[in-house]
Order: sequence, then C-alpha cells, then structure tokens
Amino acid sequence: MMDIKQFEEKLIIIIQARRGSSRFKDKILLPLCGKELLLRMVERVRATKYNCRIAVATTKNTEDDIIYKLCKKENIDVFRGDETDLLDRHYKAARKYKADYVCKIPSDCPLIDPEIIDKVFQYFFNNIFKFDYVSNLHPASYPDGNDVEIMKMSVLDRAWKNASLPHEREHTTPYIWDNPDIFKIGNVRWITGRDYSMSHRFTIDYAEDYDFIKAVYENLYDLNHRFGLGEILTLLKNKPEIYEINNKYAGVNWYGKHIDELKTVTREQTKIL
Repeated sequence: MMDIKQFEEKLIIIIQARRGSSRFKDKILLPLCGKELLLRMVERVRATKYNCRIAVATTKNTEDDIIYKLCKKENIDVFRGDETDLLDRHYKAARKYKADYVCKIPSDCPLIDPEIIDKVFQYFFNNIFKFDYVSNLHPASYPDGNDVEIMKMSVLDRAWKNASLPHEREHTTPYIWDNPDIFKIGNVRWITGRDYSMSHRFTIDYAEDYDFIKAVYENLYDLNHRFGLGEILTLLKNKPEIYEINNKYAGVNWYGKHIDELKTVTREQTKIL
C-alpha cells in the first residue's frame, strides 16, 4: 500500500457551495448542533487522515458574500468563481492553489464519512499509474451523500479545455466519466458488496433531508464528533423513525436525473441544428 503523504502538499479537496440552490435555498447555512451546515461539512472533511488543503469554492454573486465571510472567519480557504460553470470554478480554484491532484466533494454531504474519503484517496494513489480519475459513484454503492471524486490535475485541465456541453460544464466531471476511451477511470465499491445508494439518503435537497440530517446529528454528535457510516446505520436500525423522515426520497437522484435531462435537451438541440 502506497503512503500518500508524499502527495499531500499537491492535493486539494474542493467543496462547492452556494446559497442559490434551485431546490432548497440557503440549505448550507442551516444550523447543525450550533454551527452552519457548511461548517459541519468542512469539519467532517477535515477529519480525513491526510493533511491536504481544503477549500470552499463559491460564486462571485453578492448573495454569496456571506459564504466568503464565513469561511474567512473560520480560517477556511475560499475561492470565488463562475456560478453555473462548475468545471471552470473547480479548475481555477485548483490552479490558484497549485494542485496536482483535485478532489471534488459537493457541500450537500454533511454526513460524509472521513474514512470513505480516505479509502477513495488510498485506492487512487495505490493505482496512480493505472487510473486518471477515481470515484465511488460509477457505479454508486454508498448511501447517497458520500460522494468523493479525485483526479489528476492534467485530467481536469483537459476537461476544462474540451468540455463544451452544458451538463459537462455545470457538473464538473461528466466529460471525464463519459469518455472512458480517453481517461482511465476507477471506482471504489462498498466492501459489503451491497448497494445502499438507492435505499439510504444522506444528502440534502429537500426540507425532509434537513430534518433527517439534523436528527442524526442530535443523536450522534455529542457522543462522537467523528461519527461514521457504521454509527449512522446502527442509529437508523435502532430508531427506524429517523430513517422514515426522508425515506420517500430514497433513490431520488436529482443530480443524475438532471444530467439525463440536459443530455436529452442537448441531443434535441443538435438535431435542430
């Protein structure tokens, strides 16, 4: 197993965040055990065992000044870029901090398990000559809301230069994982072999998601600030009423559905042209 300590100085985790979510505005500023959801999210990402840079990438919109000020107050690196071109925002943030390796994590994952981040990182660096891009999403097997994608900067640079379709720019990495003939792509599956991505929802897009996440924090945070996936699943087994809070959205992947919609629109536009 490769020691990735040698890569830490050139590795950055970028957490994309903005207030203007079309589904649940200001969700990242909602309180979780006394702090904003975004800060709890950063807290969990910082719990990775690797000493790499972590930066929040927000927009240049004035409504996101509050995110910039919050990050500065909490001594969190913050970059401001394009609102809708997430590929451009990630690329320029990575350039600013002179990264050779870039990890993308969205800000709607406040229950992300640091050990999952570590596992994806270790797999990527153990196979540094085999893969250009590694995630735990293609196919997904972890509960929705444990999204980790890591790639070489050269890969992000190539995507930034060549991606032209709307969904490729808006969602940062589709150009990469839609082109396995160009990029060498790896995936980390859950060791249990089970697929929890369709049955367990730990992300936040709706009010019920927030109620669920809040209940998990209120039950586990004071016992262990670094509670992980195992503790959450045990809690849900012992208190199924918490699982039921947002169960109606289990398997609802707005991200994937939106990309499919964008692809359809793009294909129709191409036919017209």
